[in-house]
This record gives sequence, structure tokens and C-alpha cells, in this order.
Amino acid sequence: MNDISVDESASAGHHLLRYPETLAVVRLGPGADVPAWAESSSVFSVTATATETTVVCAGRNVPSKVPHLKPLTGFRIDGTLELTHSGVLVTLLSPLAEAGIGVFTASTFDSSWILVPRHDADAAEEAWRRSGHTTAPATPA
Repeated sequence: MNDISVDESASAGHHLLRYPETLAVVRLGPGADVPAWAESSSVFSVTATATETTVVCAGRNVPSKVPHLKPLTGFRIDGTLELTHSGVLVTLLSPLAEAGIGVFTASTFDSSWILVPRHDADAAEEAWRRSGHTTAPATPA
């Protein structure tokens, strides 16, 4: 028996917006400053720990010598996510895992982003559609 419960709102279909920019996930050293080439895009995120600094940014200017993953396509879960809604990411990541699609996630206060390799973006959309979710192109701000 499974002891983990998922909010009913999490199992409902979600709407994801697909952003057109090519994104990158970049690994920098601990305490690193954000470099000038890490210009903002539809998603720009910096996460720092004692052992590394990770930047999600536009992929176009990332130097080849810097450890990074690209090209990535970003999908944002449409609407505001409440922290009390458990299981939203599980509901969205499970179809991708079943399809063998790797992901990188990033969250803000109101939403979550799912980044997939650009060559898997169409397959990710199809996996979500088969699972009852919808996708649409985003209009970047």
C-alpha cells in the first residue's frame, strides 16, 4: 500500500507553456558571481550552495569552457501553484520519466519550470497530452 497521498488538484490536468528561447543550466564554483554573459531570459535562476552555484539562463552566450547543459527548452506550469498542493511535479514528471526524458526543474514562489533537452521537447508535450495535460506556446514577457 502506498502511504504517499497526492492532492486531487495535483492529479488534475495541468496547462504548461512552452518558451521559445534556448536555455542552459550552468555550473559555477562555490560563491561565484553571476557572469555578465548570463543574461536574463524567460527564466533566469541562480541557486547557490556551499559546493556550487547553478545558473539557469539563455544559452546563446554560455562559453564552451564553462560546464553546462544545453540546449534546453523550458516549460512553465501555467497559473499560481500553492505550496499546499502536493504532488504537482510528480504528476508532471512521471510521464516524462516513463518516456525516458531527462529533466531539470526550477521553482519560483508562484510557479515551477521543467526544462528538457530541446530534442525531447515535442516528445515531452506528447507524453503530457497522453496523461491529460495540455501545452501551448508561451508569449515571453
